[in-house]
Amino acid sequence: MPVIFPYIPRTITVHLGAPDQAAENVTVSFPDYVKNVASSEIYPTWEPAAIRANVLAIVSFALNRVYTEFYPSRGYDFQITSTTAYDQKFIRGRDIFQPISQVVDEFFDDYIRRVGFVEPLSAKFCNGTTVTCDGLSQWGSQNLARQGYSAPEILNSYYGNVEIVPNAPVRSPSPSYPGTPLRRGSQGSDVTVIQVALNRIAQNYPAIPRLDSVDGIFGPRTEAAVQRFQEIFGLSPDGIVGTPSSGCTPP
Repeated sequence: MPVIFPYIPRTITVHLGAPDQAAENVTVSFPDYVKNVASSEIYPTWEPAAIRANVLAIVSFALNRVYTEFYPSRGYDFQITSTTAYDQKFIRGRDIFQPISQVVDEFFDDYIRRVGFVEPLSAKFCNGTTVTCDGLSQWGSQNLARQGYSAPEILNSYYGNVEIVPNAPVRSPSPSYPGTPLRRGSQGSDVTVIQVALNRIAQNYPAIPRLDSVDGIFGPRTEAAVQRFQEIFGLSPDGIVGTPSSGCTPP
């Protein structure tokens, strides 16, 4: 069965505000984005294991947004926002702490996922003092590191059964839509990407039928899933994956 494996984007586009807020988009290298977020979220004086655990969580959360096309699939022209109400804190132009920068240089192409899953974990976190959440506690990670926990042990204590995927490939970001319409009878890797995306979207929209076979063949079940997607999002339910201007599904 074909599987679309996550990759590290060379760049990531950040919206400097809430998703629907009129704000500027900035495109930065992915390592620079992670360094900015980590420098905005944690302290450079923390234990190395705590810094590593937090960097891996930041990387994984951002990669989940990229891999699932979370914002582009909703019609936005960016991959993540700068606000913690939705994503991770990013402050344009801020100073980067050297200890954090060194850790990011080492780990920016590693991420965490649940055992048995492909997609990077949407690794939620909070400071653990003024705000708590169902995810990693930043100050809690520091306390665990002081007790001798390693970064993997810290991550498993908060997220459960997760594993670190090292050395993910780095390439330029590209949308799942290949540029030409896909319809019943189409075959190939572009169809596989669409099938993976439909199954991911179906997690949030259960009315979309899941595809048991991700085989790169645009058959009746894929067509039915595309049509249901189109109906849910107010598009012409023609079963063709195309562009908004053609009245078909968006990328």
